[in-house]
Amino acid sequence: MPDIERISVEETHRKVGANQALLVCAYEDEAKCRAVGLDGSISLTDFQAKAASLPKSQEIIFFCA
Repeated sequence: MPDIERISVEETHRKVGANQALLVCAYEDEAKCRAVGLDGSISLTDFQAKAASLPKSQEIIFFCA
């Protein structure tokens, strides 16, 4: 398994704000994702629904709190 690259909150905020990255809540439980509710994030379910249509170059940042 490859190492997980970690980035700062500031870098995440900058990339998501500039539409350079997609922020995805990594919990399968929709209620848990809503409770965490980071601005600009989408649920894992929403991500899975659109994953096939995303360009291969799309940066994706997964988070769990």
